[in-house]
Amino acid sequence: MSSSKKQRAVQALLTEYRNVVVAMNTTIKDVSYANLTTVVDASTTDENCQSIQTILTHVVSSGYAYAGYIRKNKKIGDDRPGKVHRTSIAEYLSDLENLLLYTEQTFENIEDDELEEFDQTRKIKTSWGQSYDIEQMMEHAVVHVLRHRRQIEKFKKKLEVL
Repeated sequence: MSSSKKQRAVQALLTEYRNVVVAMNTTIKDVSYANLTTVVDASTTDENCQSIQTILTHVVSSGYAYAGYIRKNKKIGDDRPGKVHRTSIAEYLSDLENLLLYTEQTFENIEDDELEEFDQTRKIKTSWGQSYDIEQMMEHAVVHVLRHRRQIEKFKKKLEVL
């Protein structure tokens, strides 16, 4: 992707997204198969937050969904993969790298002046009822990874005492 003056803010968003995904990779790289699949929170009603495996599946799937929302908004083809539960950390590390590449491709022709949108009728309508412009969607994507990385760190501590 070019680093023209027209994409400085785009580049900043993508760099921060890459940074949080790299931090997630560092957090998960030493997770064993047993710890990946162990249900840590059996009492949660959120099926995406029971184990490290379900969290990572959710993070990857959601990341593709965020890029998909942006692609739909900008009328870019959306050929993202479906939601898949992986059986190894290596597969999730690969999925996360592919997610980054897909997101970067999403922004190849999006300029800085397209990030903010004040017209509510042109904002991205999400399945959970929020309306975002592209910048807000990417900010949400960054924080989403941060929140789940923190959750995985807590799960890893719980798994140490099991």
